[in-house]
Amino acid sequence: MHDLRLGNTSDGPRSFLFVGAHADDIEIGCGATVRKLVERFPDAVYSWVVLTSDPMRANEAQVAARSFLGQAAQASVEVADFRDGYLPFTGSDVKDYFEDLKNRCSPDVIFTHYGQDAHQDHRLVAELTWNTFRDHVILEYEIPKFDGDLGAPNLFVEVDEAECREKIRLILEHFPSQRSRSWFDEATFRALMRLRGLECNAPAGLAEAFYARKTVVRI
Repeated sequence: MHDLRLGNTSDGPRSFLFVGAHADDIEIGCGATVRKLVERFPDAVYSWVVLTSDPMRANEAQVAARSFLGQAAQASVEVADFRDGYLPFTGSDVKDYFEDLKNRCSPDVIFTHYGQDAHQDHRLVAELTWNTFRDHVILEYEIPKFDGDLGAPNLFVEVDEAECREKIRLILEHFPSQRSRSWFDEATFRALMRLRGLECNAPAGLAEAFYARKTVVRI
């Protein structure tokens, strides 16, 4: 398990990996955190990976990721073309993809799906993240959905009003293919950040939440 050190370091730039099953997952789950990290660590190395896509969704994923990564000096975005909804049924190929990814990056912190997410694609991504990156800090983000699978996260990133608004604006702007969905709106995204902000007593009443399954404290 690596130390989670996000302050000044003499060991070179920090490195972050964001993994999502679908084009909008990372943005919904931790978009405000991404932007806060880029603002605080513009020289860090940012790797952004989306597993499923079709041509339209791939374009949305690329444009949205670049927008959220903003002024990051070192950022890579890759979008695979696995079939949406079928990741567990192509598990060996997805596993090979993760093994290749491990050989190309060794991040300080990885953001991935919640391990008990009700969506089968999300669960597989979480499982393979843990199976592949066994000595890394892994934070699991959450996605609201019809299944009602929200849990009790144990790590929070405070978000202010401007950061909340900007996250929502960018999501709604960059994913036009999802606008017809009844849940894909400002109210849903704000509601989850408001709930998590309440739970951590954030100054602005807003936060993104994560599941830190394993944490090492060195005193």
